[in-house]
Amino acid sequence: MSDARLAPLAANTVKKKRRRAGGMKGFWQRIRKPLAQSDLAKSMLATLLAGGLRFVRATNRYAQGSSDAAQSYEKVTPAILAIWHGQHLLAPVLYPRGKPLAAMVSRSADAELNALVVEKFGFEAVRGSGGRGGKSKGDKGGAQALIALKKTLDAGSNVCMIADIPHGTPRQAGMGIVTLARLSGRPVVPIAMTTSRRKVLEKTWDKTTINLPFGRCAMIVGEPIMVPADADDAELERKRQEITDGLNEATERVYRIVDRRA
Repeated sequence: MSDARLAPLAANTVKKKRRRAGGMKGFWQRIRKPLAQSDLAKSMLATLLAGGLRFVRATNRYAQGSSDAAQSYEKVTPAILAIWHGQHLLAPVLYPRGKPLAAMVSRSADAELNALVVEKFGFEAVRGSGGRGGKSKGDKGGAQALIALKKTLDAGSNVCMIADIPHGTPRQAGMGIVTLARLSGRPVVPIAMTTSRRKVLEKTWDKTTINLPFGRCAMIVGEPIMVPADADDAELERKRQEITDGLNEATERVYRIVDRRA
């Protein structure tokens, strides 16, 4: 068949694919709001997601070179476990069983499902955005969340906090986690985790990673970072950069392990 005759067929195929994609997008837009308003639907979806994470963990063996999370945490508890946006999905299922944990989850509507999943694993979800340290007048929720996390640390339990600011600059720690470390006197511990089989959503701002089953998983627990109680603004900025560097180094190490790079 000539190229001239093939061209209309190819064009029709493209149009059909676009219609299907548009139809799926339209369907999701129609059902998204009713789902968001249904506590039952959200709970069922969170249960499915939690089950999926457990399945991913069960079918991925730990790769050689991974940190012993339980042993590492034992040395620093209570501590602030820092992770990046986009790498956070595995965090609940890789945390040692039976150990208490409070996790900060954004107050956005999109993050509500994350909070429900965290709770399915028996952990406490503290809603707030700690990226700016609760300094702005309009960030009372962030300040309240930091206070709640400090109380958890004071009680002897670990907390988990996503270090970069939602929809801000990815892989750059915000000042919220630095502020919590200064107020609590507890260390920030950089954490990175991933699987060898994964799907990266390239169009998302944080390059969200969907971890897949039947491969290898790895976790790196970095060196703890202390923030002095009397740190001035310049020192706080240095610590913010130190946390950023620690997380990026842990991320590079964990990807080298699962991808078997030298």
